[in-house]
Formats: sequence, C-alpha cells, structure tokens
Amino acid sequence: MIILYTFISEAKHQSLLDQYLPAFSKEIRQDILRYKRWQDTQLSLLGKVLLHYGLRTHYSICEAELGILPNKKPYLKGNDLHFNISHSKDLVVCTIAEYPLGIDVEFNDPKISYQDFIFQMTGRELEEIQHAEDKMKGFFTYWTRKEAVIKAHGVGMMLPLDTFEVVKDECMIEGERFFTREIFIHEDYHSYIASSDQKIKETALIFKHFEA
Repeated sequence: MIILYTFISEAKHQSLLDQYLPAFSKEIRQDILRYKRWQDTQLSLLGKVLLHYGLRTHYSICEAELGILPNKKPYLKGNDLHFNISHSKDLVVCTIAEYPLGIDVEFNDPKISYQDFIFQMTGRELEEIQHAEDKMKGFFTYWTRKEAVIKAHGVGMMLPLDTFEVVKDECMIEGERFFTREIFIHEDYHSYIASSDQKIKETALIFKHFEA
C-alpha cells in the first residue's frame, strides 16, 4: 500500500494550476475549478495529482481512466487497484492498494469540542472519550476511524455514525466486517485507514511526501 501526501500553498496556487490542469480532461478541469476558495480548488487538484503520480510511479500505470459507482464512489476502470483520497485544512492524502479501502485525515483543531458531536456517538464511544486521558485525541480517534470505515464501505453519509461501533479496530456493517488501523502522517493531523480485507492490519505501508 502506498500513501502519498502533500500540503497546499497559496503562493504556488497559480503555478500548480498552470502545471497540472492541462493534463486532465475538460470534465475534470471543470470539476476542479468549480470551487470558489483557492484552498478547495487546490485540494481537489492535488488529490487527483497524487493519484495519477502514485499509479504512474509505483504501479507503472500511465493512463488511468476513472469511473463512478452507483454509490458515487470513484474507481479505476479495468484495474484491480483501489484508491481513496482525503483532505483536511492544508493536508491532502491519497492511498492506493490492491484491495478496497478508505482513509480519513482530520486537522487537530483545538476549537472543536466533542460535546458538539454527542448525538452521533453510541454510549460506549462517549464513555470511552470521556474517560480518555487526552479527550481531544479520543474524539479524533473515534471520528477518523469511523469516517475511514464509511469510505471503505462506500455508502457515504447515508450511514449514520451512531449505527455502528469500532471495537479493537474492528466493526460489523450489514454483516460485513471492517478493520481499521491508525497511521501517522503529521503531528498536527489524525488519520486512520480501513478495509474489509484484514490484510490492512499487517500490510507494509509506504509513505511518500509529494513536493508539488
């Protein structure tokens, strides 16, 4: 599994657009440029850049065609590889593997209070956070691993967070078992990966910082 990451930069924004946008189709360019904030535009652009860079340099795939599943999850046409993209604040991450997976990254924002999300938690999850020595870390552990599972499952926000629990890095959703694993990318961010394939628990991870 390869995990590629990079950080957005306002100073480099126009040069990044000039350098990378022409490589994409008209439809993808329009999708990238639909955002009003430069941050969102660049996050969208760099997520796609990371994907194509990872496929080219680590899997020797130079021409990748993307499709969209009925659940709106993108996939690689005619290929057994899977990918997922996540971003938060200035960080954008793309992971590629030989099995379905999800990844979530969240900025460690001190302004966030776990109390605002109690209605989305089960009783056991709330108790775990309240008894944690570091409540903020407890909250972000709860949040990122659940988001990673939802992305691995592929149903998006149709699956409420309080309808399943992750216990000892495992959970069941509609009879399907998912496994989660914490990863470290940057000290200011929390991140988890998830998959229905238990190989995710012991697979060697390759981290690559992409300098845009």
